[in-house]
Order: sequence, then C-alpha cells, then structure tokens
Amino acid sequence: MVQFNHMTMETLLSKYFSLYNLSVISEGSISITQSLAAIALILILLCFCFRSRSVYLLDYVCYLPPDNLRIPYSNIIEHFEMCNFNREVVEFELKVLERSGIGVEACMPESVHELPPDDSLKHAKEEVELVLFTIVKDLLSKHKVHPKSIDILVTNCSLFCPTPSIASMIINKFGFRSNIKSVNLSGMGCSAGLLSINLAKDLLRVHKNSLALVLSMEAVAPNGYRGNAKSKLIANVLFRMGGAAILLSNRKQDKPMAKYKLQHLVRTHLGSNDKAYKSVYQEPDEKEIVGVSLSRALLSVAASALRTNITILGPLVLPYSEQLRYGWSVICRKIWARGNKETYVPNFKKTFEHFCIHAGGKAVIDAIEESLKLQKKDGEASRMALYRFGNTSSSSVWYELCYLEAKGRMKKGDRVWQIAFGSGFKCNSAVWKCLSDIDPNVTNAWSDRIHLYPVEMPVFDC
Repeated sequence: MVQFNHMTMETLLSKYFSLYNLSVISEGSISITQSLAAIALILILLCFCFRSRSVYLLDYVCYLPPDNLRIPYSNIIEHFEMCNFNREVVEFELKVLERSGIGVEACMPESVHELPPDDSLKHAKEEVELVLFTIVKDLLSKHKVHPKSIDILVTNCSLFCPTPSIASMIINKFGFRSNIKSVNLSGMGCSAGLLSINLAKDLLRVHKNSLALVLSMEAVAPNGYRGNAKSKLIANVLFRMGGAAILLSNRKQDKPMAKYKLQHLVRTHLGSNDKAYKSVYQEPDEKEIVGVSLSRALLSVAASALRTNITILGPLVLPYSEQLRYGWSVICRKIWARGNKETYVPNFKKTFEHFCIHAGGKAVIDAIEESLKLQKKDGEASRMALYRFGNTSSSSVWYELCYLEAKGRMKKGDRVWQIAFGSGFKCNSAVWKCLSDIDPNVTNAWSDRIHLYPVEMPVFDC
C-alpha cells in the first residue's frame, strides 16, 4: 500500500512538473499561485501516504462474577439429577467435568442455580444485562469516557440473539449517540471475540479519530441441553458465565495512554469442509431437544485450522531463519516422501513472549501446545483462566491476558499471540504489542486472588 502511494505521488508530481516546466518555458516566469499550488499538492500527498492507520487498545475489563454464583461439582450433579438425566448420563457428565480442567470457582448465572434451572428469555436477558452493563460501566468510568464519545459499537453473543439486539440494549442503557455505528454479531462461536476486533479495526481504518467499544460474551442461561445425546452434553459442563469489554482507538493523542497496539489479525474459515463445518453444530436430537454438538473430530479440525492460519501469520511475524527452516523441511519431505521426517515446526517463542490460547477445555490447550511445541508455562494463562472462570467462549482470551497482567509479566515491547477457535469452523489470531510496562497492582478480574495462582490441576486416568 505504501509503495503504491509513493508510486502515485511520483506519477502525479512528474505530470505536474512536466506541465509546470512547459508553462515556465512558454511564460518565462513562475507565478505565486503556481508555487502555492505545488506546495499544497505535495503536502496533501504526503499526508495521504504517511497518515497513521494504527489501532490502539486503550484498556479492557473482564467480568468478575460474585462468589455466590460459584457452582461446585456437587451442585452440578444435583442439577443433572433434577433434570431427570439417567444415571449413565450423570456419570458421563461427571467424567467430562473431572477432565475438563475447570475448578470449583467457575460461575453460572443465578437462573441456572435454580432447581430446576430456568432458561426463560427473561433470565437470559438478565444475564446479558448483568455481565455487559457491569463491564461497560466499569470501563467507561475508569477512563472517564462519556458514552456519547463512542463512535463504533460491536457486540457478539453466539447463541442468544434477542430483538432488540444486544447492541441496542447497550445503546439504550448508556445513551449512545444516534449516529453511532453499531453491529451485533451472532452464531460466530468462541472465535467471535477476535472477529469483532477485526471488524472494529476495519471500521476504525475508515472512520478517523474514533473510539470503538467491543463487547464479547456468551449467554449460558438459555442454552442448557436436557437430552441424552453425549455429544451435546459436553457443552453443559464446559461453559460458564463471563464477558469482556474492550476499548479501541485510532486517535494519535490516545497512543501515550494505550496498553497495546494491534499488529496483525489473521482469520481462517474452513466452512467449505463438511467435517469442519459439522464439528461444532447446533441441532435437535432424536427427541427434538436442541443442543450444541461437539464432534470427536473437533481437535483434529482445530489443529488443521491452526495450521492454515499459521501459513498466513507465520510470514508476517517469524524471523527469516525460522521461515527458511520450515520451507526447507517442506521441500525435503516432498522430495523424500517415504521418509518419516516430520515437517519442522517454527519456534514461535522467538517471536512471541506470551500466548493466550482459547480456553475451550484442557484437551484443546494440550493439543495446541503440542502442535506448536510449546512448554507448559506458555499455556499457564490459558489453563488458569479455564480453571477459575471455565470456558467463557469469545471472552476467554481476555481473561488470559488479564492473568498475565496481574502476574506482572507484560512488559514494554512484549508481543502476545491470542488464538481463538469457533464454530464454522474458524481459527482467528491476533498479535498485540505491549506499549508500556503494565502495572500488576491495577485492579482487574484476577486481583482478588492472583497470589493463589498458578494451581496444580488434578490429573485423571483416561
């Protein structure tokens, strides 16, 4: 783009000065008007070529549920029994729960604590209001941002899509401007958080001097499954309440106070592949009870989506030495196809200091660590976010970044890679560069008990 701008500028200037020289020859003098026009043209072209397109993350807030909403294992089992699940189903759910990597501090909305749980529209809206109203208020008040200063609003909630939309609920509650550019996303799965960031980024690059508010969550209350299909029962165990509010800006004056700068965002969609498309799928079972099915192929599909995503992200971020080693290994494998030598996995730790892997479950984190040849410490933030908050869907990568900040690990110049997966099947990557040392003493969702983490997660036999 910059090269194109330079070429355009050179072409226009050459044409201008060729005409300008002809006028000088014919008239023998240079008018003041022509000189001013030349200077103005040069300044305009320079501003066009070198204008800032940076997107800054000013701050974000993750929802911290009150302790009375914690749901220990005994409560979960009691709920399964109250929903008339047979003993085989209850034992299956307990087995999944024990191996999920989720601890007893993860929370469910108040309506789910009722016996039996209440999945009505009223309680679903109450959950959305509790989470989003709280974090939007905290974020705006923290930085003294008036609601009418927000130019762009992007909200996402995959399985709950009321009318009026969640975006409209926020606009009504906080009194945003009538000309705010608002978008409400649904059905995008757990990767919708980074997809929303991508949409906000594109809007910010079109609309100068703007603030964008991105809200990510999943409504747990209306999406419990009460049938007996095991592929749909897994979602009952994994998902917990949570949400994140992110404030983005493209204004130059906001750079000194910004936490991060967005460097890259790469999206991958494998929806054209039937196996990937069906790996996370909402549908009714034999008794017409609707639930979200997680297929056995999910992990292999996620690994394939990540590989595809990396082929685009890698050349943007990896040093040339790693790119050459990877390229050479691919060539060797094609030449000696019968050999058992594996394709070289680039060392992403030469590029990134931190990793935020979507906390979809312990098996997901383990699989991504293995695929990228990472160490256990690299996945610590993901495991601890899963253990304390559960799978919070599209907001999980923000709880992980929040953990790293609370631990005092985010330093100026550090780069963090957020990796999110979602139905469709999608894999999205965001790369952020830390612009200043993050003070771990600033209150966030982890501040109350960060000293207790990391914890040893229990290991069960398969």
